[in-house]
Amino acid sequence: MTDAGTPSPTPGPGSVGPTSTSVTSRRVPLRERLPVISQLRLSVGLQRGMLVTGLAITTVFILTAIFAPWIAPYGFAQSSVDGVSFGTQQPPNPVNLLGTTVSGFDVLSRVIWGAQTAILVIVAAVAFSIFLGIFLGLVSGYFGGWLDRILVVICDAIYAFPSLLLAIVISIVISRGQSTLVGGILSAAIAITVVFVPQYFRVIRAEVVRVKAEPFVESARVIGVPTSRILIRHVLRNSTRSLPVVVTLNASEALLTLAGLGFLGFGIEATAAAEWGYDLNRSVADVSSGIWWTAVPPGVAIVLVVLGITLVGESLNDLSDPRLRRRRSAAKSAKRAARASGRGSAAIGAAGSPAGGAS
Repeated sequence: MTDAGTPSPTPGPGSVGPTSTSVTSRRVPLRERLPVISQLRLSVGLQRGMLVTGLAITTVFILTAIFAPWIAPYGFAQSSVDGVSFGTQQPPNPVNLLGTTVSGFDVLSRVIWGAQTAILVIVAAVAFSIFLGIFLGLVSGYFGGWLDRILVVICDAIYAFPSLLLAIVISIVISRGQSTLVGGILSAAIAITVVFVPQYFRVIRAEVVRVKAEPFVESARVIGVPTSRILIRHVLRNSTRSLPVVVTLNASEALLTLAGLGFLGFGIEATAAAEWGYDLNRSVADVSSGIWWTAVPPGVAIVLVVLGITLVGESLNDLSDPRLRRRRSAAKSAKRAARASGRGSAAIGAAGSPAGGAS
């Protein structure tokens, strides 16, 4: 028997079921906790329009790259069909819908295959940059000391160097004049990686320095948790929240760097793979002669892909800012309050009108 004044006892094992059910019912599904999906749910108005537009353009770019062998009418270095040559600098026609290049290649096929080359370089460059940047930032920020000072100086020196010039130097050192598909993609990816590693290093190091001073990290040290487990389970998991934003922004920069290398003649040759920057380089002389179809399609492809990825990155950057989220929540609350007050006034007016007529 329990007195009426005494508080109710702590729920026993039998009452865990309803509590667990209520917690489970409030748990957000995994698909809604993904970086882009969760931000999409938070976006409203113009911000949502920008994010959806960027996602649509980026999705088309990825699908085009994946299905390029089936979408492209010809190979990226194919200059004839059924023994009949396409011809050079031919205007758009039923056989070549966007015309042919100065080398006699189909422009439409080159643009479609160029998406595959671009996405391979972007994925490789971002993957290499994330791995090296996270590793160096984690070690530098957690252990500090002379190693931290040396890594900070090196990354600052690389960051201060002109990025495109540094990529050109690294590309020359790695490729050594070879322009095969694998060699060209790897050299371009590694050249872009060297440019991007300092950015990831700075982001991760700053987060690690903040997280390692948190009480839960100190508690883990006190109870004897191994350093590797602290780094991976506690520090790393709480230091990578801003990476999706950095990745999307750097992906567009990687594409521009790749196009710049190709335009300056340090990219991949036409017979090894299709690359938009190289095609623009070859079409410079055509523009002055009134031949627009060799330059416009690859140029538009670069602009659209960079625009789509940039819209996604900028939208994620804005939506990850807590100040903007609070401002948006306050605006939505004000709108709801205004709608509620409007409905209340209408209800009061409707209720008062019969009485006024009776009096």
